[in-house]
Amino acid sequence: MSPLLPVYYQIEQTIKNWIINRDFNPGDRIPSENELAAKFGVNRLTVRQAISQLIRDGFLISKRGEGTFVTRDEDLINRFNLEFTGFIDDIFYQVQKAKTKTVTVNRMTAPKYVWENLQLHEKDEEIVKIERTRSMGGRSFNLVINYLPLEIGLKVSEKELFKKPLFQIMEQDLKIQFTEAFQTIQASFADREVAENLGISSGSPTLFLERIMYAKKRKPIVLSQISYRGDLFKYIVRLRNVRRKGRSVWIHQAD
Repeated sequence: MSPLLPVYYQIEQTIKNWIINRDFNPGDRIPSENELAAKFGVNRLTVRQAISQLIRDGFLISKRGEGTFVTRDEDLINRFNLEFTGFIDDIFYQVQKAKTKTVTVNRMTAPKYVWENLQLHEKDEEIVKIERTRSMGGRSFNLVINYLPLEIGLKVSEKELFKKPLFQIMEQDLKIQFTEAFQTIQASFADREVAENLGISSGSPTLFLERIMYAKKRKPIVLSQISYRGDLFKYIVRLRNVRRKGRSVWIHQAD
């Protein structure tokens, strides 16, 4: 299991995948809490937290004295198959089931905003812009625009971008070691370009993420701007309440 995600959440997502992949069909009884706890190597309370959330969401139905069963609501199951969830891991990896639908790679003069965020030198007038549309279940769900320094962007193969995420190409193929990232998230709306790529109306709600990835010595390597369909994507953040200097503070927790 990922060290970055809460265990109960990973169990919840695993059970959802079982339902979507028809490992358990509508109406089937799923394993008991004890069986799931043994399978995942956790205590029953952790399993119960995952199960309780799935019951609240309607994917599971608890019957006293009989067990817990998969919902018979096919529409609910099908809707989940078109819902996308990002978590802390999304800083590094895109949704695994998503497919790259379109890719364009262009060499261009660096806009001032990009030039400043990538901390380019005066002689670095050009950059590489990579634009991708990704889909799941036959529906486009995000538009990803990446800006890279010219010497790095020219090494990225358009063909490879259809096979694996840009981050994976840079890390594995180009041997770039990332050390940190800075990301902002905000509500936005679809302009004409985003609307056309995602198949929605201009002005429709979107979730906009902007991310800068850094390598050693805090050198910025890639600036990403990602627009998600607001009706298909939700972003989850876990917070924990702690005491600091005698007062209560909410902090972001990454486990």
